[in-house]
Amino acid sequence: AMTTGTEDGEPPAKVARTGPSDDRPDVVIPPGKALGFKVDGQCGRARAGIMRLPHGLVHTPVFMPVGTQGTIKGLTSEQVQALGAEIILGNTYHLANRPGTEVFDEIGGLHKFEAWPRNLLTDSGGYQMVSLCKLAVFTEEGVEFENPHDKSRMLLTPEKSIQYQNSIGADIIMALDDVVSSTLIDDDRIELATHRTHRWIDRCIKAHARPTEQNLFGIVQGHLNRELRALSLKEMIARDLPGYAIGGLSGGEKKADFWPVVKQCTDEDGGLPVNKPRYLMGVGYALDLVVCVALGVDMFDCVYPSRTARFGTALVRKGGTLRITQAKFARDFEPLEAGCPCLACTRYTRAYLHVIATREAVGSSLLTMHNITYQLRLMREMRREILAGTFPEFVKKFVVDHLDGKPGPTWARDALLGAGIDVSSLADWSVEGETSTGPAVPQVAPTV
Repeated sequence: AMTTGTEDGEPPAKVARTGPSDDRPDVVIPPGKALGFKVDGQCGRARAGIMRLPHGLVHTPVFMPVGTQGTIKGLTSEQVQALGAEIILGNTYHLANRPGTEVFDEIGGLHKFEAWPRNLLTDSGGYQMVSLCKLAVFTEEGVEFENPHDKSRMLLTPEKSIQYQNSIGADIIMALDDVVSSTLIDDDRIELATHRTHRWIDRCIKAHARPTEQNLFGIVQGHLNRELRALSLKEMIARDLPGYAIGGLSGGEKKADFWPVVKQCTDEDGGLPVNKPRYLMGVGYALDLVVCVALGVDMFDCVYPSRTARFGTALVRKGGTLRITQAKFARDFEPLEAGCPCLACTRYTRAYLHVIATREAVGSSLLTMHNITYQLRLMREMRREILAGTFPEFVKKFVVDHLDGKPGPTWARDALLGAGIDVSSLADWSVEGETSTGPAVPQVAPTV
């Protein structure tokens, strides 16, 4: 148990290390560890599991909302908790820059700092190697970044990343890996990054000071190269870590190249261990979530639902998205999505949200609540269908609803077939060239 002090000087009250529900005494954290995991059921390759972490249970498959700098933009921790999130993210690079890990050492970690009683996962800062590439210098020692706030230099090494994450105190912490863009074509750099990731994981393990309180996950790299991915899988599994992530994707590569890597990493033969959680980093589009759960992934994160909310887009089952800023919603007095229990849907109309979305802060907040609720409900529904043995039927209905008569992307059809679910007769699968950053853009002939 943790303890918290009180302002009036009374003895600190004990806070139970439990989440929103703790009805699973069969899922325990082994002595000397910080994670217990059990697969409750499987339907095809899709898994329904449960993790016990220091701050409670996490039911999988799970989508983890992203609070990069200690907040999911526009929402309080209490609001996120009320939505039912069992685990959220923070970003080590940004939090180490501001407010700085000295603040977390003083207060007792990010949980207390942001008043979040449930589980946290922190990224190592490796993604910033790609997103801030122009500000970074790469060496075997680590990566040196330019602080975007004050232009000072910051050297992030495997040891520093783990030290920062030990101070932040997340329940799951990620190893620092050498991340290269998934669209890179420099084979020598890709091979170097893969091998360096394996050297860095050993430095991360050695530096990890709180293994009985925090779980260090390794990240499988290897770009789009099947042989390098196989090597990275072997190397990471050999370290016998509490869990593993599939990294190096969702960076603009073609979806036709993306899904075979996910499948390789979740294959029964040569893939990640069946008795440990599998985390696919940076994936958040609804169709991608369904496809990758079908392939055997347990955990996901992405800024997409909250970011797209701030641009006036709501996530819905029928058709996928709803641009509430469009004029056709000015006199639409229906909820965003019938049956959704979020505040935006139970109290307000599309017409009202049309007026305030992108113009008023409360509009962004309401849409963010809705979009996170949508993602969490989708994951819970998939879990139920997996446990009921009806997951393929759910996927087929989801595809029909999501596409809503529009042509579908060929990669999704092919990936689902790879997972043993044939949806080929349910849509016109004619959309080619989708990338991991969004739908394919139709090629338009230049004006002469």
